Amino acid sequence: MENPDWYIIDKVDELDTPALVVYPERVSYNIDLLKAMVDDVARLRPHAKSHKSAAAAKLMIRKGIIKFKCATIAEAEMLGMAGAKDVLLAYQPAGPKLKRFIEVIKTYPDTQYSCLVDNEQSALEISEQAIANNLIIPVFIDLNIGMNRTGIKSVDALALYSRCNALPGLSLKGLHAYDGHIHDSDFEVRRKRSDEAMQPVLQLTKDLQKQGFEKPLLIAGGSPTMPIIKEIKDAELSPGTFVYWDKGYGDAYPEQPFKPAALLIARVISLPDEAKICIDLGHKSVSAERPLNERVFFLNAPELKFVSHSEEHLVADAGAGHNYKVGDVLYGLPFHVCPSVALYERALTVEDSIISGEWKIIARDRKINI
Repeated sequence: MENPDWYIIDKVDELDTPALVVYPERVSYNIDLLKAMVDDVARLRPHAKSHKSAAAAKLMIRKGIIKFKCATIAEAEMLGMAGAKDVLLAYQPAGPKLKRFIEVIKTYPDTQYSCLVDNEQSALEISEQAIANNLIIPVFIDLNIGMNRTGIKSVDALALYSRCNALPGLSLKGLHAYDGHIHDSDFEVRRKRSDEAMQPVLQLTKDLQKQGFEKPLLIAGGSPTMPIIKEIKDAELSPGTFVYWDKGYGDAYPEQPFKPAALLIARVISLPDEAKICIDLGHKSVSAERPLNERVFFLNAPELKFVSHSEEHLVADAGAGHNYKVGDVLYGLPFHVCPSVALYERALTVEDSIISGEWKIIARDRKINI
């Protein structure tokens, strides 16, 4: 049984706050658990958006995960720096971003980079840049299966697939289908919605083969649907949150027993009245896109009820007669870890209850070198 005080840090009073801390042993556990959930580690293509760290990427690489997915040029470069063998930019590069993507490809030749396409104009532009730079760029057709933000409907994708296959400078690899709109806590409801969303994709795969194409590689799903998508033979899976996990996913998806591995350390800085306390964990320190009561959960202060949240401050009702005092340290588990991590330049590592070093969050920047 796990020690309920696993998160406690020795000499935490010396730690300035707010701070992001990572527990590498728990990260390692989560990576091993993810590997155990699939029949072949080669089917794993984790998203780098959650950690944005070369150290975390290298830990996965050492454990045999060599393919990744990312959403920014900085993340793509970070993965090249870490030694990833295969990186999908799950974004359709346009304008200066396309030129930067080309530069990343040329700078890290040991990494195979690919990107998404959902329209002919973008395909033509990528083709032209590939030819101008003497490159062959692998591409995946981005499918809209319900997110309604990017992608082409599966029923309309056959023509684009054929067109991209004929363009010089491109190497058409397959299909990309992200289902971030499916996040029901009830597993059977989630399964039903996932199966319905993927049905047109699987039909497209059959139609492409009937047209004489090789079976396309399918990259699909995120953390909520990974246990479902993995049942599609040979599909590559792209969970991201698993690496650090968070309160939101932990509550919603109990069938995935990953461990929280990243916390936000905060401190009581004021006592506004007899019932309230003010904590130094503002919008700039924890993701604030969720409702006020779903931003952070303090492991050592679960009874707190949040009253207000601003750029530098979080006010909570602790009840009249509470025992909190200025300087008390709180250990916060974010509800949404990915954008919370992006608010920090570095994560301090905690091993055996001691701060042992740091992981730079280098891909939080819009630009590293390129």
